[in-house]
Amino acid sequence: MSNRSGSIRRFSRCSSTLCLAVLVAAVSTLPAHASSQARIVRLSDVHGLVQIDKNSGLGFENAFLNLPVTQGTQLRTRDNGRVEIEFEDGSTLRLAPNSQLTFSTLNLNDAGTRISAINLIDGTAYVNWLGKDSDTFTMNFSGDNVSLDHAAHFRVFTSAAQTKVAVFKGVVQIAGPAGTVIVEKRKMVTFAGDDKPTLAKNIEEEPLDSWDKQAVDYHDQYSAKNNSSPYAYGLSDLNYYGAYTPVPGYGMLWQPFFAGAGWNPFMDGAWSWYPGAGYMFVSAYPWGWMPYRYGTWVTVPGVGWMWQPGNWTTWSAMPNYAISTPPGFHPPVAPSGTVKTIVVGRGGPVLSPTLPSRLTIARGSAGLDVPRGAVADLKSVNHQVAKSGLVQLEPMPHFGASSGATFGSRTGSSYSPLSMGDSMSPSGMRTNTNATTNSSHASGGGEHH
Repeated sequence: MSNRSGSIRRFSRCSSTLCLAVLVAAVSTLPAHASSQARIVRLSDVHGLVQIDKNSGLGFENAFLNLPVTQGTQLRTRDNGRVEIEFEDGSTLRLAPNSQLTFSTLNLNDAGTRISAINLIDGTAYVNWLGKDSDTFTMNFSGDNVSLDHAAHFRVFTSAAQTKVAVFKGVVQIAGPAGTVIVEKRKMVTFAGDDKPTLAKNIEEEPLDSWDKQAVDYHDQYSAKNNSSPYAYGLSDLNYYGAYTPVPGYGMLWQPFFAGAGWNPFMDGAWSWYPGAGYMFVSAYPWGWMPYRYGTWVTVPGVGWMWQPGNWTTWSAMPNYAISTPPGFHPPVAPSGTVKTIVVGRGGPVLSPTLPSRLTIARGSAGLDVPRGAVADLKSVNHQVAKSGLVQLEPMPHFGASSGATFGSRTGSSYSPLSMGDSMSPSGMRTNTNATTNSSHASGGGEHH
């Protein structure tokens, strides 16, 4: 299969320091030969007020979708905040409101095994660990810990007064000063002070259990196809928000739904600074992880921007694009002279925990602001948007279990078509293709660029 993508460019001509940072990021994903190999995982879903401390010297900043997470990072959620972290194999960790944790270890050992250790300081966390490739996961909380080298799905709540661990799938072994407790599927254990752990035969349900289950269902359904990469993080979103198309001379290329010929993939996002690595470009699009970390963006005549998978051994801080670009294309330039988050276009949107009363999808939006799993068949809606330019959808209060794709809201609602006019005003469409357009939507408390 031939490859017409030709020469590849980074976003901008980088300084020697930034180029070195990119090289460090690339080397960190090569096969491991030492236990100090660093890893980078992803904030894959963010709702409400979530804050992140990246060890940048700025303390806690507002977090947003697709931010890279490195070793030593701290996350905390406020009253209405919740967040999901996705690991390379597709395993996920979800943090409920009023919770805090630290990623104490994210590395590779000399055998190439991924080692993840999380300290849950306070609050509630849901873990769905897939147990692939002998990777290991440890969660520490209140002097106890769970260590996994196998698949398990569980919930942990910890506070100064007590700790509760509920197991939804698999078997979890909890080790601590008082010994070891084994908790099987659909059972839970409570630790309170120096008292003996109390095992329960049934799980006490919590309000956010449904959120966790819907998220697991979403990943289970949409990660089950189209994976030609050694990684799974971001795969669910690629399969939900877009589709692959065979293109002569290029092979299989991916494109988001609702893109349009005038859209470009670098018009909405943010520059986020990381110690030892410099600025990384963070996409605002809900599917915007894998296409910005691997492979190459190319422009296909008459079709527009499409992503060509590949370059799996190189983790990119700044996305690659083919040297041949459309007229007037202006890629963002990495900031200098600051370490603050710099917003590009819409920045990194933070979604509400509840679905809006009406969802409008326009040509050129590329899925921005479409909650994941909220629309049962985005492909069909994509055809409608291609014809009319804009489609409005309204929530459905109930849906059948057989619908297969209606996940993602706290209420279980999905969207159905409200109106699909054949003629729409151009003002209802997104036509701006300037990659550095300013917006009043400031993500993460950053500056506009």
